[in-house]
Amino acid sequence: MKGLVGCWVFTLAFLLTGTEQLETQPTADASQGSDCSQIKALSPGASSGVYSVQPAGVNAPFEVFCEMRPDGGWTVFQRRSGGAVSFQKNWAAYKHGFGNLTTDHWLGLKKVFSLTKNKSKKWVMRVDLWDHEGATAFAQYKKFRLGNETTAFNLNVGNYSGDAGDAIRGAYRDIDQDQNGSGFSTVDSDNDGCDPCIFGDIAVRDCASSNGGGWWYSRCGSASLNSDWHRADDNIAWASGIYWSTWKTGAPYSLKATRMMIKSV
Repeated sequence: MKGLVGCWVFTLAFLLTGTEQLETQPTADASQGSDCSQIKALSPGASSGVYSVQPAGVNAPFEVFCEMRPDGGWTVFQRRSGGAVSFQKNWAAYKHGFGNLTTDHWLGLKKVFSLTKNKSKKWVMRVDLWDHEGATAFAQYKKFRLGNETTAFNLNVGNYSGDAGDAIRGAYRDIDQDQNGSGFSTVDSDNDGCDPCIFGDIAVRDCASSNGGGWWYSRCGSASLNSDWHRADDNIAWASGIYWSTWKTGAPYSLKATRMMIKSV
């Protein structure tokens, strides 16, 4: 009799446990989608974190950090918060990515291209900026897309909105500062469109060498978020700093932190 009771208790416990597991499963699989926007749409309660995505046409999934906001799921492709991760990297590193997805990192040009090459989707890019005094600002661009590697993953953005200013197109709307349409440059792959480049009143071989880090330079320009990080007591007047010149005007100001991310709309 005791054996029968024990068996019944075990069976009941198993059934209850199985029911509880079924009830707590999400209604959609939040572990994978084509991008963070789709994951957020499938699972509105999904929290920010690392997820596996597989864009259309890509043979294998890869991991990204999804920033889940009320306005959708954003795929983070750049984050800077300090000097722990060096962004002084060559073309191969910027192509494939580096750093830690949960902290400072660059996702990789190839992965960003694979996300945005599907022309059935439209993409928005958001750039978040933090200075050393506690202020924040953002710039948002419609119709974000990267070209393929043949074009040096050239940058394409549409209309701007935000309070940081349109540094991509330049602080003075000068054709020499307009980075829209520019290819990506690194110290070993010069695609900045000038030789020599005039940075201030100094002629330099290329923008990636003078500014540091890789970026969509156009005769250097007004934005560079992958340059050298500088601490708060040594962040003024560095040409190689992390800058967004339409927000912090005057002497070159190197920012404390940055984040770049995209979502499909």
